[in-house]
Amino acid sequence: WILLLLLLLPALLWTSSTFVFYFKKVFYVAWMMMLAVVAIPICFLKSGGRDIENMRVIRFLVRHVKYFLGLRFQVSGWEHLQTEGPYVIISNHQSSLDVLAMMEILPDRCTMVAKKELVYAGTVGIVSWLGGIVFINRKKTSDAKSVMTDAANTMLQDQIRLWVFPEGTRNQKGDLLPFKKGAFHLAVQAQAPIIPLVISSYSNFYLGKEKQFNSGTITLKILPKIPTKGLTTDDVSDLCDKSYQIMRSVFMEISPQLGQSNGPVGH
Repeated sequence: WILLLLLLLPALLWTSSTFVFYFKKVFYVAWMMMLAVVAIPICFLKSGGRDIENMRVIRFLVRHVKYFLGLRFQVSGWEHLQTEGPYVIISNHQSSLDVLAMMEILPDRCTMVAKKELVYAGTVGIVSWLGGIVFINRKKTSDAKSVMTDAANTMLQDQIRLWVFPEGTRNQKGDLLPFKKGAFHLAVQAQAPIIPLVISSYSNFYLGKEKQFNSGTITLKILPKIPTKGLTTDDVSDLCDKSYQIMRSVFMEISPQLGQSNGPVGH
């Protein structure tokens, strides 16, 4: 049976786009969990436990995964990350593949804000905790606000950066969802600049409903920082709207038209 499967695998990869879709999805999840198994003891040996410096280990281990999936990144605006001290990176959120985009450009002393359910995701949850990821309960607004306030204090005390997805959930509808205000309250409380990052649409290589997962190129555009110095809670709504409009415009500019493909539909 094993020999038969090995003989069938190349044929299925070449002829069935649906098989390729599920194969890549399963491989991606399994490989990330395996990498987490490798990362966990290294993180403990390196830092003794939960520490944002462990994100260096995670970044190093994950960066090669793009090649297995046939993905490439084109990055512009690197200079905008050359900012001293704490800042908040905000980016659009499409799927779990966003992790690869994050690891492609993740600055030192930067971790992310994620839903608390991630901590229960097996080995990936453990390594996320070790990397200092800030977990929030999206269902309880009061808890989320409290965590964000603590995160702002930690940013200043430990001089760290935080990556936030202001849409609050995954979105592959070809546009940006309205932004939630948590990231902007965080930035204003910490008086830290916001650095917007726009990830182009995955629609040219990844279509969930059509079960297609081809090779492709992802454009990452890092935008100039938006200062928050002197802003107060009263300015959060305007700051949120301004950031949304800027990022939405860039998203439309850099995203390929739906249906345009960088790789063959059939394999």
